[in-house]
Amino acid sequence: MKRKRTRKRKNKVISRLKKSFITLATLMVVAFFAWFEGELPLDLPSPFSGSSQGVDHTITFPSDRYPETANHIKAAIKAGHSDVCTIDRNGADANRDLSLKGVPVKKGKDRDEWPMAMCAEGGANADIEYITPKDNRGAGSWVGNQLSTYPDGTRVKFVVK
Repeated sequence: MKRKRTRKRKNKVISRLKKSFITLATLMVVAFFAWFEGELPLDLPSPFSGSSQGVDHTITFPSDRYPETANHIKAAIKAGHSDVCTIDRNGADANRDLSLKGVPVKKGKDRDEWPMAMCAEGGANADIEYITPKDNRGAGSWVGNQLSTYPDGTRVKFVVK
């Protein structure tokens, strides 16, 4: 009699474990697909969200040389903009027009964009901040030199320290 009860209990435990495993596996599959499509609010990058997955190069932006631009990049990335730039030089003019549309010119300031106009991620909805021309143009020149040898389509992750 005791053996029969023990076996029944064991079978119930195994049955519960199987159900729990199936439930957990189902939830994991659903969560994976939601994350993959960018619909799950995790601090994990989706594979197609301009994340650092699949980057070709990483560059460290010199915040000591261009502090205003560095602060802008950091803030824009923190606000949800991509830290990856897919180089698209041919699209730069159109992206710049889209990103700066409706943003008035201020005397003595440049309108800095993140993501940059030369990035496929740039354009409409880019983050714009007014910064001093010296900082902005120096930073632009520095980035241009860093990326000059990379062809269009190259994915570059920006790290600001």
